[in-house]
Amino acid sequence: MLKEFKEFAMRGNVLDMAVGIIIGAAFGKIVSSLVEDVLMPPIGALVGKHTDFSNLFFSLSEQKFETIAAAKTAGVATLNYGLFLNTVINFLIVAFAVFLLVRMVNRWTKKPAAPAPPTTKDCPQCAMAIPIQAKRCGHCTTQLA
Repeated sequence: MLKEFKEFAMRGNVLDMAVGIIIGAAFGKIVSSLVEDVLMPPIGALVGKHTDFSNLFFSLSEQKFETIAAAKTAGVATLNYGLFLNTVINFLIVAFAVFLLVRMVNRWTKKPAAPAPPTTKDCPQCAMAIPIQAKRCGHCTTQLA
């Protein structure tokens, strides 16, 4: 069983997948930082007084709180729509970056050549290969339509 596991783990596609997951996690952190630290402050400033969407929430109680942390400390349930907006923007940026990456890779890869048109066909009587333009089979002399 250990030998089978070693063979499975050392296959090329398993190692490729592991590398992809590790790089994807690192890329996710970069995108999160881009959204939270670079994109959201100007967008928040354009929208109004909020420079950070991550602190936008509704308290599900009668009490008012300044931050999500204060509400959580008080044990109050909150609807954190600002964190959701940050996550959606994160997703859209990651999806767009992956789209651009796949598009670039597709341009680099060669397209398969179109298959050559057939030059022979089979005789309906003897099933031998004959040229497409033939009017009579060279093997059985059947007249072709």
